[in-house]
Amino acid sequence: MFKEFKKFILRGSVVDLAVGIVIGASFTGIVNALVKDMITPFVAIFYHDKQFANAHFTIGGSQFMYGDLINNVITFIIIAAVVFFVVVQPINKLSEMAFRGRSTDEEGTKKCPYCLGKIPKEATKCMFCTSPIKEAD
Repeated sequence: MFKEFKKFILRGSVVDLAVGIVIGASFTGIVNALVKDMITPFVAIFYHDKQFANAHFTIGGSQFMYGDLINNVITFIIIAAVVFFVVVQPINKLSEMAFRGRSTDEEGTKKCPYCLGKIPKEATKCMFCTSPIKEAD
């Protein structure tokens, strides 16, 4: 059981995920500072108040902090845009370039039934997902 756990932990995707989470958390801090220290003061110029993040309205004694909500929406949009343009689009382009011109019906290959990766017909284990491959009927 320990060997399986060690194999799982050392698998590339788990390490990549951990690195992505750490970098994402750090990046979120930077974007939060950008919104709080640069964008919010700029918005406050037009809002005519010192702290836009504290902007609120009151109904029945309850305060609704719409300034803080708008700051968080701006932060989310910036992070989503950066992830899309810096991570998703380049990976999509690289994948497209890697698989361009390749036929899925190449002689001597078959698709893995688990990850759909292209593997040699004689393979008994997928080189991409490491799943055991049963012999064709």
